[in-house]
This record gives sequence, C-alpha cells and structure tokens, in this order.
Amino acid sequence: MKPGTKDQIQGNVHELKGKVKETAGQVTNNPNLAAEGQNEKLAGTIQKKVGQVEKVFEK
Repeated sequence: MKPGTKDQIQGNVHELKGKVKETAGQVTNNPNLAAEGQNEKLAGTIQKKVGQVEKVFEK
C-alpha cells in the first residue's frame, strides 16, 4: 500500500475515533474526553490531508 493511501485511511480512522470520543464526552458530561476527541479528530483530518498531498506527489 502506498504511503499516501495509508495516511488517508489512518486519518479517517482517527477522525472516526475522535468523533466517538467527543460524543461520549458530551453525553457523559466529561469535558476532558470531549476535548481529547476533538484533538484526535483534528489530528485525523491533518493526517488525511497529508495523505492526499503525498498521493499527488507519488504520481
């Protein structure tokens, strides 16, 4: 698997995990968990974008 594709997939996974943590934090009224979820979601978005850039340069 090419690095760009791998980063995009991992980015999607981190975004999904972040959304779940953020929602769980909001439901349980746990601001730390919600903030952790937001951070992980942001990290996933960044990783996905890095993968897209890598994919452009792989061609």
